[in-house]
Amino acid sequence: MEYKISNRLRIGAIVMMVLGLLGLAWGFMDAHQYQTEDDVKELLASESHHGDHEGDAHHVEDVEHGENQDYIVDDSAEAGHNAEADHGDHVAEGHKMSHEEHVLHQIHNRPWAALYVGAFFFFMIALGVLAFYAIQYAAQAGWSPVLFRVMEGITAYVLPGGLIVLGIAVASHYIGHNSIFIWMDGDLMNPDSGKYDKLVAGKQDWLNLPWFIIRGLIFIAGWSLYRYFSRKFSIAQDSADDNRNFKKNFRISAAFLVFYIYTESMMSWDWIMSVDPHWFSTLFGWYVFASMFVSGITVIALISIYLKSKGLLTFVNDSHIHDLAKFMFGISIFWTYLWFSQFMLIWYSNIPEEVTYFVTRIEEYKLPFFGMVAMNFVFPLLLLMNSDYKRIPWFVVMAGIVILCGHYVDVFNMIMPATVVDRWFIGAPEIGAILLFGGLFLLVVFTALGKAPLLAKGNPFIKESEHFHY
Repeated sequence: MEYKISNRLRIGAIVMMVLGLLGLAWGFMDAHQYQTEDDVKELLASESHHGDHEGDAHHVEDVEHGENQDYIVDDSAEAGHNAEADHGDHVAEGHKMSHEEHVLHQIHNRPWAALYVGAFFFFMIALGVLAFYAIQYAAQAGWSPVLFRVMEGITAYVLPGGLIVLGIAVASHYIGHNSIFIWMDGDLMNPDSGKYDKLVAGKQDWLNLPWFIIRGLIFIAGWSLYRYFSRKFSIAQDSADDNRNFKKNFRISAAFLVFYIYTESMMSWDWIMSVDPHWFSTLFGWYVFASMFVSGITVIALISIYLKSKGLLTFVNDSHIHDLAKFMFGISIFWTYLWFSQFMLIWYSNIPEEVTYFVTRIEEYKLPFFGMVAMNFVFPLLLLMNSDYKRIPWFVVMAGIVILCGHYVDVFNMIMPATVVDRWFIGAPEIGAILLFGGLFLLVVFTALGKAPLLAKGNPFIKESEHFHY
């Protein structure tokens, strides 16, 4: 059974990308209409007059939580910073920035952060699917081979998506003047600089731009090589008269999962957690994994339902959809367990350098912070708890859309507080990034789906998978 991307879908994806680029361009132009502190004073006066951003009008001196400025260095503290420093008053003694300068940085950071959030969200979907695909092969699962070509199509986005995320991170340093990652500012590592930050300087063996880029390229190369060879063996198995290619796939999948466990955690530290270089969580790698895993499985379900509605994937039955929905439900509960474990332990221990991460998000991001928990836990719990509902395609689609929106907001919550503080909004640059990378994702994935038959007919478990009923 062959599939070719339709002209309507291709044109739709290109239109999304064009609209996304326009939204992002407008976001960058709008941000850079404010060039001086006087421009910001006018903006703050206008907002104060209209009752917007009241916090801006009131706390003119402090509370620039997690924003890309210079850190206070408190030599009396063993960790080299106090609670206010970890909140993001990144201000060196004798070089305290004015409130207007803080706000100017936040405004300029916003389109960069929006671009990065959108890029990472779609990339993590593909990477989550790659892990799920490898698990199916390593476990020699009998129910899922009919879905393998859908998974292979989605994972085609791992290479371009990963390079885009890494490229934006590097560009934010050279073009955006450290709009996303404050530690890329070399002055923070220089003891002679007024911006010197002892804590960040202590991490410079890991947090330095050349090593950051090298690590990122190693991660992307490893993930992409596995995807390339696994796809190659999968297609070769279709015309093989033995199971040699399947066995090769089994072996490389088992080895890849070991590589993936390590690199996914390090990627989470580098690409997400280091946005707040004073903060860390030992659970963070698992937390990001749970988010990408459930998002990836959700997209497998949505694309499978879409192709089935077009008269394709006739071999996928409601039991396959049911099992995908079970994973959506189960991994949503797993995500919630990790979210609560991280939040509860940090909040209860109330250690300043840890708890400030959540204080910032609760104070400045109350709606997205708690709304994310509702979308990622409460809705999946209520929508997918009933076994019968997991077999209804439109119901699974509805639950899937809520889950994907919730995990976009999750990534938004990870990045935005460290870069734009309370000047967040879901506007043109955020929607533009979603359209741009969403269109690119659809174009890459559905083009890849058309390059091989939709049924992995040579897989030794294919008959079991076709006749799977639960």
